[in-house]
Amino acid sequence: MSAVPQPPELLSAAARAKIDREVAKYPPEHRQSAVMAALAIAQDEHGWLPKEVIEAVAEYLGMPPIAAYEVATFYAMYNLEPVGRHKITVCTNLPCALSGGNRAARHLQQRLGVGFNETTADGEFTLKEGECMGACGDAPVLLVNNKRMCSFMSDEKLDALIEELRQAR
Repeated sequence: MSAVPQPPELLSAAARAKIDREVAKYPPEHRQSAVMAALAIAQDEHGWLPKEVIEAVAEYLGMPPIAAYEVATFYAMYNLEPVGRHKITVCTNLPCALSGGNRAARHLQQRLGVGFNETTADGEFTLKEGECMGACGDAPVLLVNNKRMCSFMSDEKLDALIEELRQAR
């Protein structure tokens, strides 16, 4: 009699260890307070957050799945569908828009050949429109993969960033 195959783990041992480090920052009865960090860790591992992964995070933290969904759907940093290898989020809120954010967005759209919420045909780039990133004085501002903030983005700096990301492997 052969063993019944088990589904693959949705959170690797490495991801669970990282989540455990985040959970340790809170009192034991408040494990769910680490949900934002846990979702980010899961997203780093999968590239995006499919429903099953959000549910796995909720289960690991001992919270209702709907509570994890509420967080994942509220914050723009979480990808609820696949994105390109590099997600570029451009701030187009009023202060950035008045200081070149819309121009930077148009330049990227033209350069990459995609609009907001689209991914290039080669799967390299997804372009997103973002809310205030708290660096209005540095406009235009953008985030790369939710981790790297780039400021004062002229067309030349945008072109250099695209080339740098294309060559990063």
